[in-house]
Amino acid sequence: MAFLDEAFITAVSGDGGKGCVSFRREKFIPKGGPDGGDGGNGGSIIVRASTRLHTLTDYNSRKYLKAQKGQPGRGKNQSGKNGADLIFEVPLGTIIEDSVTGEVLGDLIHDNQELILLPGGKGGKGNQRFATSTNRAPRVAQPGLPGKEKRLKLSLKFLADIGLIGLPNAGKSTLLSRLSMARPRVDSYPFTTIFPNLGVMSFDDESSLIIADIPGLIEGASQGRGLGHRFLKHIERTKLLLHVLDITFHPDQDIIEDFHTLIREMNAFSPQLAQKPQMVLVNKMDIYGPEHRDLKALQKALGESGVESLPISALTGEGLEELKKVIREKWI
Repeated sequence: MAFLDEAFITAVSGDGGKGCVSFRREKFIPKGGPDGGDGGNGGSIIVRASTRLHTLTDYNSRKYLKAQKGQPGRGKNQSGKNGADLIFEVPLGTIIEDSVTGEVLGDLIHDNQELILLPGGKGGKGNQRFATSTNRAPRVAQPGLPGKEKRLKLSLKFLADIGLIGLPNAGKSTLLSRLSMARPRVDSYPFTTIFPNLGVMSFDDESSLIIADIPGLIEGASQGRGLGHRFLKHIERTKLLLHVLDITFHPDQDIIEDFHTLIREMNAFSPQLAQKPQMVLVNKMDIYGPEHRDLKALQKALGESGVESLPISALTGEGLEELKKVIREKWI
């Protein structure tokens, strides 16, 4: 199934039913009064957040949503039936905007949270409503009010506690699979991860955190290069960022430059991202050797940048219990 974190739909609420012009015609009541019922209200367009959904893929083909119209009123003071509301579901973390004005209509972050986006048109009044002492037989009724129409933009921002970020092939997907029960695709070529993966990291006291593996960023990602710019928004809600650096990557290049590249891209996208609590995980210690970047010098340089670091191996699990302990003590 394809991942979709942005979609555009047209939504239309239901028209109100028209009021009825009718008069009583019972036997022995030759001059019956007006008894035209009101029209039913049109159905509303309602959005509901659901934990069952994780992407906006359903709206890749479902582009037009229309609620049911209200039924017209009838004689004998019978009101028309209200039109059924149209309720559509989106994943938690979905932001609803008016795509024309840019106005944010809602930000759904709780399961079963609902928002009425477009109320249905009100039903028209029947002629019984227009009877007066001077006009006892009105032959007028109201038409129902039309429904409302909007072009909506749906944008998904994951609700993750921890964001895993790093350059392609740094080992984020492998780390996610070790820290949680998630089973992301793991291969040894760039951009294996083409959409964010989520996992739940559990602790002994039964508390848990949601982790998001964000696709590999590259230099220039905030300006649209590579895949990263599409997913930078998914770490805007996170409480903690874990930078995953490959100590075996670019043997002739200072690995700390990888870290600064990520910081620059986050800052260019949103200065608030660079202000989040962060920690560096120096990965692939299972194949670390003398030909690679000096670990102590690297950790010293990171410390001078004000960032705590921890050597790990996502493949073997080395350092992961210590990582969970640090997260548990500092960020839960």
